[in-house]
Amino acid sequence: MNHGICALSAVPVRAEPTDRAELVTELLFGECYTVLQTQGNWLRIEAAADTYLGWIDFKQHRPVSDAYFNAWRAQDHPRVLDVVQVVSSATTRQPITLGCRLPFFDGMTLKMGDDNVLFYNGTATNLSNACPPERQLALLRKMGQHFLQAPYVWGGKNLFGIDCSGLMQTLFGLIGIQLPRDARQQIALGEPVDFVTQAKAGDLAFFDNADGAIVHVGLVQDEGLILHASGEVRLDPLDHHGIFNRDRQKYSHKLRLIKRLL
Repeated sequence: MNHGICALSAVPVRAEPTDRAELVTELLFGECYTVLQTQGNWLRIEAAADTYLGWIDFKQHRPVSDAYFNAWRAQDHPRVLDVVQVVSSATTRQPITLGCRLPFFDGMTLKMGDDNVLFYNGTATNLSNACPPERQLALLRKMGQHFLQAPYVWGGKNLFGIDCSGLMQTLFGLIGIQLPRDARQQIALGEPVDFVTQAKAGDLAFFDNADGAIVHVGLVQDEGLILHASGEVRLDPLDHHGIFNRDRQKYSHKLRLIKRLL
């Protein structure tokens, strides 16, 4: 098997080896993956961080060595805290967005395979200091505000198109917590909260459909609100029934369970 790293701001990962196939997730800049299979101009990959599977265009594949991949997987990496920032080399300038990884970042330079890349004007998470829960919560609140009105895109994970579970995965990644990709997987984490009145900011709320399948997730906020992606990233009231969409004046999602991770 060989390995690669996402060297673009985002790379679409599709359900089938064609540009017309469903977008199932994205790789963000700095994310590594393993190539499992080749079919024509497409590569079936497994994301290193969350083991998600899908197909990427070979033209967006940036190979890395086994040694680099294993070193990447052995540690967490700082994340970008700016809405949009730039990394650069002697010949290129690459836009990256909030939540992207900065592999092997030393405060100015990161390492993408064999290449050294500069990131010196932006801000990033500091993994050298242990972050207490109150600071984690403060960062979740602050960064969540940056995503407001980001458009909903099924399978998206970036500021310019994101789905509900991608939003949770990206936000919790900023505080060093790696969530699975889908809401139905994320619900397995944390401790249950018995009543919505006992929910605290930073809890995850999960919602099901008429068949009982988990189809939505959001981040509980203060004052009975929830941050979630539905049409766009928005703040809506949350109660024991579910999410009340104030624009449409009706409930949009039925509450199933609240889980506490922090």
